[in-house]
Amino acid sequence: MPAATDTTTIPTTTVPLPAVTTGAQRLVDSDFAALEGQRVGLIANQASLVRDGHLIDALAEADNVDLVTIFAPEHGVRGKGGAGEEIDDTTDERTGTPIVSLYSDIRQPTTEHLAEIDVLVYDLQDAGARFYTYISTMGLAMQAAAETGTRFLVLDRPNPVGGGASRGVQLEEQHISFIGQYPIPAAYGLTAAELAMAIKDQGWLEGLEPLELDLLVMDGWERSMLWPDTGLTWIPPSSGLVSFESSLAYPGSVLFEATELSYGGGSEEPFYRFGAEWADADALADALNGKGLSGVTFEPVVYTPEKLPRNVSEPRLSGERLEGVLLVFDDPSTFDAVGTTLHILTEFQTQASAQGLGSIIDRPAAFRLLSGTSSLGSQIEAGTPVDEILAAWQASAEEFDALREPYLLYS
Repeated sequence: MPAATDTTTIPTTTVPLPAVTTGAQRLVDSDFAALEGQRVGLIANQASLVRDGHLIDALAEADNVDLVTIFAPEHGVRGKGGAGEEIDDTTDERTGTPIVSLYSDIRQPTTEHLAEIDVLVYDLQDAGARFYTYISTMGLAMQAAAETGTRFLVLDRPNPVGGGASRGVQLEEQHISFIGQYPIPAAYGLTAAELAMAIKDQGWLEGLEPLELDLLVMDGWERSMLWPDTGLTWIPPSSGLVSFESSLAYPGSVLFEATELSYGGGSEEPFYRFGAEWADADALADALNGKGLSGVTFEPVVYTPEKLPRNVSEPRLSGERLEGVLLVFDDPSTFDAVGTTLHILTEFQTQASAQGLGSIIDRPAAFRLLSGTSSLGSQIEAGTPVDEILAAWQASAEEFDALREPYLLYS
């Protein structure tokens, strides 16, 4: 009797490819064709990943490319620096490549840095928010490249909060700084490559006319996509943006950094959990839920911030019992981070004023830089209706949306 044949099929599992292929992945898939034979400087950090690892490692191992220098933005190449903490020059431990800080006493590559470089490559995952300093680093690096005749290549990545209509007021000229380099709204709805074209074409920085700007666009990204739609793994681009939810709220809730309130540092929900020692959580949640804001509801919370392993420094109000609200995102696609933040700030200010505590904005100069306008702080302190504030910004938002139209690379 012939031996039985085992026809059992052993199931195999395959990990589906992401819906979106980043510019960095396309570069690797092409065997670095856009950099063939070039001496490369790379602006990158811990989120500069491709499917098989880190872009730094892939470039260092490539036979047809010479990785000369890595340039570090705020938080450093491996993301270990805290917000506002200066980053030192060092050497990449894995590849031995020199790392030059662009978040120290210099904010852009010097002529000496670029003397041995043919092309400067930008591959940072930003937050789609005006005050996230990576886009300032990009523009200043473009300016340096234009001055030295160095080609500048942007490897495009998704805007994590999508490419829809802009939100917030356009930056007023007197508030230009490293946390607000361009006259754009708080949430501007562009990818890095799209923004780079606008920066150059609109002359938002001086001396960009001769810049050789190249772009390696994404495959599969659409303007309606939020981060979860991309199929890509979220790697925190900085220690505060630990999740998609943090990044979703951030274009508005960054304003809490200039207040006495907790913005969720020292919790698992930074930038979408807020509290104060004197607040009434239930009253806050009731008032905010009563507004019927789109895409979000508010859960009353009591919490105590504590230093977590990912925290570089002690969080604000560490060890204090706080009451406040947690944002629960019912429909992220309809959520307005800027408008929602103004409502939250107004309700906190109302409670503070009722207790005779004065303004919740304890860093007014920083608040003006983050908000991009001189008027918002006093409007919140005076209890100006949020709908009135947003209505006054509408015309400039529509103007910006029209201005950006020629630079849209994706439908």
